[in-house]
Amino acid sequence: MQVKANGITFNCRIDGPEGAPWLILSNSLATDLSMWDPQAEALGQQFRVLRYDQRGHGKTDAPEGRYDFDLLIADVVALMDELGIARAHVCGISMGGVTAMGLAQRHPERLDRVIICDTPCISNAAAAQQWEERIAIAKAQGMAGLVDSTLARWYPPEAIAANPPQLQKVRQMILATPVNGFIGCAAALAQHDFRAQAGSVPHPVLLIVGEKDGVVPEAMRPMQSELRNARFITLPGAGHISNLDQPDMFSDAVRSFLSG
Repeated sequence: MQVKANGITFNCRIDGPEGAPWLILSNSLATDLSMWDPQAEALGQQFRVLRYDQRGHGKTDAPEGRYDFDLLIADVVALMDELGIARAHVCGISMGGVTAMGLAQRHPERLDRVIICDTPCISNAAAAQQWEERIAIAKAQGMAGLVDSTLARWYPPEAIAANPPQLQKVRQMILATPVNGFIGCAAALAQHDFRAQAGSVPHPVLLIVGEKDGVVPEAMRPMQSELRNARFITLPGAGHISNLDQPDMFSDAVRSFLSG
């Protein structure tokens, strides 16, 4: 379905029974709502699941320019308003996880429980420089110039060598990402800090990270003590797109947390 919100048209999908609690799933950079296929199937009987392509991704409009998380957060609130969603659980991976943390801090009255995956929710000067370098590659070479280096960050060498089916799915999503959308959202990821106010989040929070997601597990672990009420789960063998690498474990963890 197409939904006009916050000045652009979003591509969305809703699964699950009417009247069930809402669960909003927010995708990572260079993916689309199909990254959540396993969770929509696993959780769609208990929850009213809203998936959407973030601004600049999938079939959502991709305006030119640099985005920020104020804009990406406002997108979700506008979608909720358009769809008549007063409150929801929210789950996001990487960029989607930052969006979820920002929602929890800026609009706590709209959320119930929060799941933040594979992101420390803060950038630094070194990361900002890396994002600017990737933006330059995207402008010069398109997404084809970024696909191999992105997969190398998201997956350990042994996973790339094994070439599991989810790796090809992720590769195709990266290649299909609009360049404008990648540039816009990469700019947002280059400059964000939702750790300084983590203690203000009143909701129960579940932190999920793939064991093989580089330095991210270590960077995320302090968030458990910074938040008021948080659990921390590491998914064995999973990389950055942990919900596709360990779909059953991921879905079970989400179901258990939301039902607790």
